[in-house]
Amino acid sequence: MPYYFQTSSFWLSIWPIIIGMVICIIASANVKATFNRYSDIHNSRGITGAQAARQILDSNGLYNVGIELVSGKLSDHYDPRANVVHLSESVYNSTSAAAVGVAAHECGHAVQHAVGYTPIKIRQAVIPLTNIGSNLWYIIFVLGLALSSTVFGETLITVGIILFSLVVLFQLITLPVEFNASRRAMTTLESYHILDGDELKSAGKVLRAAAMTYVAAVANALLQLFRLLAIANNRRDGRS
Repeated sequence: MPYYFQTSSFWLSIWPIIIGMVICIIASANVKATFNRYSDIHNSRGITGAQAARQILDSNGLYNVGIELVSGKLSDHYDPRANVVHLSESVYNSTSAAAVGVAAHECGHAVQHAVGYTPIKIRQAVIPLTNIGSNLWYIIFVLGLALSSTVFGETLITVGIILFSLVVLFQLITLPVEFNASRRAMTTLESYHILDGDELKSAGKVLRAAAMTYVAAVANALLQLFRLLAIANNRRDGRS
């Protein structure tokens, strides 16, 4: 029976997946709960997420960056190719501190691109490699397992791990990008008096909860990388 179907190897391949899923589910549930909690706290100026975004972009000279409404909840993102900040239905027309915080965060990404923030330039540069890695690593790794009794199989396993490492690298690079966008957002909201006092604290709690989803993604990716390395080691021990 091939080694990857043996009991010990089975659990070795399963537990990192389970732990990674649990971490990501908890982080996702936390950001949704935090956003919902502070969606009831409305800013005293009555400014919407879209209006706050426009003010922040214009204050940074980014008059050419558009703002568009997209469907979904917390589907907000900045598209550098279209030069558009996309705000979800729960953010675009909402006057809550949570919505304004999320809008400011996405504008932070637009500013990062405009000023040439180094980590975001690196992230953009590795996206093509990351796409290749995410699409091919599993096929190549499993093929290597199927041919594990051959030298060619070992090579394929190694290539699969290297390709998945590109995914891990992307997740790691994303962390400073997201944390910096949130710092820019909080600084802007305070300096322009878009939010004050408890409103600002509420926005900060939402952005910190959102940041933890990226930390969870990194933890999950590292767990999966450990899993692949452990399976590869088991295979080598089985051959020796």
